[in-house]
Amino acid sequence: MLRLTKKADYGLMALKYLAEQTDKHAQSAKDIAEAYHIPPQLLAKILQTLTRGGLLVSHAGTNGGYALARPAHDISAFEVIRAIDGPLFITSCITIHGTCDLHGTCTIKEPLRKVNDSIKDLLSGIRISDLVEDGAHAHAAIAGGLVSIGI
Repeated sequence: MLRLTKKADYGLMALKYLAEQTDKHAQSAKDIAEAYHIPPQLLAKILQTLTRGGLLVSHAGTNGGYALARPAHDISAFEVIRAIDGPLFITSCITIHGTCDLHGTCTIKEPLRKVNDSIKDLLSGIRISDLVEDGAHAHAAIAGGLVSIGI
């Protein structure tokens, strides 16, 4: 079973929260943490990671906080997950370098690569705006930190 990390879950929740804010002002990490009952220190680290990844912008000062760096329809779930957790591979044989110890004798690498690509495509097709506009669909897609994929 493929599970998103809790950090990735929290990152998606934070971006959803920011996308829902119609006043377009920066939102504090504290407000986001309170809205979803997320540990504030952990969320602060996640928001900093997303800022370094170019998905959020941070504003200092009294009215500071975080805002989306791009429109919600231009940010995918895959980008959020990758920014927080790094590259997404379902097995250790599918790596950035593309080879493993069983390279010459493995018979399942290609099928697993196709599964990995399908997961990447699915997550790339989920936009932060989708989480806002269709709450019921988003809950089914990312319910409890799980992604269900029918293959």
